[in-house]
Amino acid sequence: MENNTESAFSNDYFDNFKPGLYVDVTTGEPLFSSKDKFDSGCGWPSFTKPILPEVVTYKEDGSYNMLRTEVRSRSVNIHLGHVFEDGPKDKGGKRFCINSASIKLITQDKMEDAGYGYLLNLV
Repeated sequence: MENNTESAFSNDYFDNFKPGLYVDVTTGEPLFSSKDKFDSGCGWPSFTKPILPEVVTYKEDGSYNMLRTEVRSRSVNIHLGHVFEDGPKDKGGKRFCINSASIKLITQDKMEDAGYGYLLNLV
């Protein structure tokens, strides 16, 4: 998906709330925790924040006659989605609206075997 967005409500993770870690599909770099995932009603997986601020980068996106902030992975610069200022106020007010195709869920029960055991405290 070259900077495209998948269809709402028809992607792998919009309604998946299993505990675990969401990683960059291309590199495996940890990006988001299930602890920070919430149901925003937008049809894409939504998070209040990345695991660490530096795992994502931002770019102005003026496509479709809208001005948005694109979220990209830092390691390979792939399009992850967009960030908006309409997230839960008590969690910082951000909504990271992320494409399921750009992330992979490592469920909590598989994190140790997959090499992510050191991050179990985040989920």
